Amino acid sequence: MPWVTTTGSSTLSSRSPRAERQGRRWAVCVALVLLLCLWRPAPAAADTPGAEVTQLRLERGDDGVYLSAAVKFELPQGVEDVLEKGIAVYFVAEAEIYRERWYWADRKVAHVARHMRLAYQPLTRRWRVNVSPVSISQFGVGFALNQNFDTLAEALGAIKRVGRLRLGDVADIGDDATHPIVFRFKLDNAQLPRPFQIGVAGHADWNLSIERSVRLPMEPVR
Repeated sequence: MPWVTTTGSSTLSSRSPRAERQGRRWAVCVALVLLLCLWRPAPAAADTPGAEVTQLRLERGDDGVYLSAAVKFELPQGVEDVLEKGIAVYFVAEAEIYRERWYWADRKVAHVARHMRLAYQPLTRRWRVNVSPVSISQFGVGFALNQNFDTLAEALGAIKRVGRLRLGDVADIGDDATHPIVFRFKLDNAQLPRPFQIGVAGHADWNLSIERSVRLPMEPVR
């Protein structure tokens, strides 16, 4: 019987382990690129109706980077009723500054917060605002600056003006021409006494929240 010579096609079509590893790496790279193209940041939380940020400015000085803001809102009647009973309420203004990255989500380079406590003093019939860089309910008013006002409108006027929040050193933030910024202002119900936290949960009057995201130039402080 004559010999029949055959050639295994599997030998010719097989891939070396190195080629398989390279193929897997290319597949991962393609999947990552597709993911980045499809990725979109989550939408910002909706502002409370009638509340807005009317001014937002980023400034660069010799000793650091500062943010100033102004907000507009009407104090809900339910919150005012609680204040007139002598119970303090809390606000917090916070800002985050980012550095853009084309290959991934923006990197947060700085964060700062300003906590404000508003209270009515029945004995003097005056309003007091305490301002602190840390939680007032947790650390007390020993870290806070105090200011008294004759009317609620005057006290709220001071709270609505958020001046010169220091975000950090210029060297830490970088010398980019622009930076994305997220600014938030809200009623901080987490600092209320525990029974009130439970009582106000879900009530529209206690959902005051404002957020604004912008790209601002770094302007020198004058």
